[in-house]
Amino acid sequence: MRVAITGASGLIGSALRARLLRHGHDVVSIVRRVANEGEISWDPAHGTLDPADLSGVDAVVNLAGAGIAGHRWTDSYKRQILDSRTRATTLISETMARADAGPRVLLSGSGIDFYGDQGDTPVDETSPAGSGFLAEVCTAWEASTAAAAAAGVRVAHLRTSMVLATQGGALRKMLPLYKLGLGGRTGNGRQWVSWISIDDEVGAIEHLLNDEVSGPVNLASPNPVTNGEFARTLGHVLKRPAFVPLPSFAPKLVLGSELVDTLLLEGKRVLPRVLEADGYAFTHPTLESALRSVLGR
Repeated sequence: MRVAITGASGLIGSALRARLLRHGHDVVSIVRRVANEGEISWDPAHGTLDPADLSGVDAVVNLAGAGIAGHRWTDSYKRQILDSRTRATTLISETMARADAGPRVLLSGSGIDFYGDQGDTPVDETSPAGSGFLAEVCTAWEASTAAAAAAGVRVAHLRTSMVLATQGGALRKMLPLYKLGLGGRTGNGRQWVSWISIDDEVGAIEHLLNDEVSGPVNLASPNPVTNGEFARTLGHVLKRPAFVPLPSFAPKLVLGSELVDTLLLEGKRVLPRVLEADGYAFTHPTLESALRSVLGR
């Protein structure tokens, strides 16, 4: 299969590219610069992507979007978070709809933030959208695939949870404190954390490339945990104490209350019903097994 990837240099994109190449697929990166051999050039900000460049491509995995956790959510940066996703996805979708002999599959990024803060209530792909900034972003992001779907392209929305990897993401930021024995729960520790190992993240995407699933798909382990349990398990795997609560005021001073409340203090108990019903077998269904694999423990 010939697969084009946007965001191919990011955490998920680079791991997916490596996996697909190992399994004999032809992978093309869609890049925001002059394309080299085996690449396609695009400019989402100016709506530039040649439909002819997608001819002969079987599927597109769209992972483009500005980072969420590394910047204070000013009004201008919130606009960048939204626009970077909707403009890129609209461009991909509309170009696929116009391309002759173009891709018939679009796996497009989204997130479990679609569900908002659900407390202890389990949610799956049939659950409605929640409230809050990121829920609104995810809703608009998914709606941006409309042109492709209308043209008969199979579209699946990848509602990704926290991806466990040492190369990037939340876990990489946690590790220095935990290795010093200074890790621990955030807030009261009772909020739910939905997660997935990097191996299962890209394994599930490859599974969806070769299947017929469309619509929302939760990329999350079948075993979410509370924030307190996450802290205890990570400490156990690292053989370090994990009893020091992280005061929420510290990150709020740096990143602002809205970001911290959304990413650290809200709960999302997300279940991967679609993947399970479709026969995907998780390599790391439990948090301890995932952390041991990721951390080489």
